[in-house]
Amino acid sequence: MIPPRPLPEQVQRLCNALTPPPRLVAHLRLVHDTAVDLVAGLGDCFPTLDYDADSVLFGAATHDLGKVLHPNELTATGNQHEQDGPFLLEQHGVPTSLSRFARTHGNWNREEDQPVEDLLVALADAIWKGRCPELEGRVVKRIAAMISAEQWQVFLKFDDLAARLSADGQKRLAWQQGF
Repeated sequence: MIPPRPLPEQVQRLCNALTPPPRLVAHLRLVHDTAVDLVAGLGDCFPTLDYDADSVLFGAATHDLGKVLHPNELTATGNQHEQDGPFLLEQHGVPTSLSRFARTHGNWNREEDQPVEDLLVALADAIWKGRCPELEGRVVKRIAAMISAEQWQVFLKFDDLAARLSADGQKRLAWQQGF
């Protein structure tokens, strides 16, 4: 497996200030790397889709930084990092419009009307290691509504993209385990 892309410079600065554990940085790199490919694939499949790709990339790169405050959630379940993550990011100069991803990435199945950007961050956080049919279905439904297309038409293109994004999940998991 080719190592994932480095985190964006702005996120590197946040990591330098917050000193997250190496395993968390590895996870953020994997999710951000997947988001880069997701955004590119969406551009190819749905060129008229209007959304904020830069915020998706930032959200993917920072979504779990709240785990700095709750390191036990690196290896155990928990969502306290989702509650505290936005505030932590805002303390370090991240605007609310971007810090929200630290909260919303885990709420995609609890909130019905999330912006597509929030769904895409959640998708990048899930699909890097394997498929997530329920979340993928929500993304397809939202894209179809946004581009005024039939869901089945969007699904046909999106399913191929999702298969490519999840293809190396086992290798990515193994890479992350190295930290």
